[in-house]
Amino acid sequence: MQAFTQLDAVAAPLPRINVDTDQIVPALYLQKPRAADFGAFLFRDVRHDAQGARRPDFPLNDPAYAQARILVAGRNFGCGSSREHAVWALADGGFRAVVAPSFGDIFFSNALKNGLLPVRLPEPRVEALLALLQREPGTRLRIDLAAQRVHAGDGGCDAFEIDPFARHCLLEGLDELDYTLGQSGRIEAFERERALSFSPIPSA
Repeated sequence: MQAFTQLDAVAAPLPRINVDTDQIVPALYLQKPRAADFGAFLFRDVRHDAQGARRPDFPLNDPAYAQARILVAGRNFGCGSSREHAVWALADGGFRAVVAPSFGDIFFSNALKNGLLPVRLPEPRVEALLALLQREPGTRLRIDLAAQRVHAGDGGCDAFEIDPFARHCLLEGLDELDYTLGQSGRIEAFERERALSFSPIPSA
């Protein structure tokens, strides 16, 4: 997993609430292997019309946000079904972080496990950021994970909370398997100690 320390990037606004995982990646693509480019399916149905043409009113179709790596969205982002594919689609689409007032619980957990940083900020602040991004397309945000701060072009600096273990893994670029393998020495020592202290029951 790629380490996440600081991210200074263009942010794209998605001023919608209750964006569910079916909108993020439609069910049609859930049978694809992880090796597939899920970025090609990101917001596929809401980003295109019935004829497959891109909707000009959908923010991510605006060239000003083509290089965006941060998504700023309304509350309850990633609600709905538990599909991990929604996180894959955002990650493969180039996003490293999503800023919103709240997230679907399972999406939030899946994001942290896949190197996508979900940042919770108060709703009034998110609304101010959305207004800034819409007013000044191409605006950059800087997210400092070590300091747990979001710096905006309007001079704002907002603190956010994150689970310490998830923060450690993101900063070090570790997924849960990497972390466990990194503890192999301690695990082996525990197993040796357990074996030495084990007294088998004598046979009758």
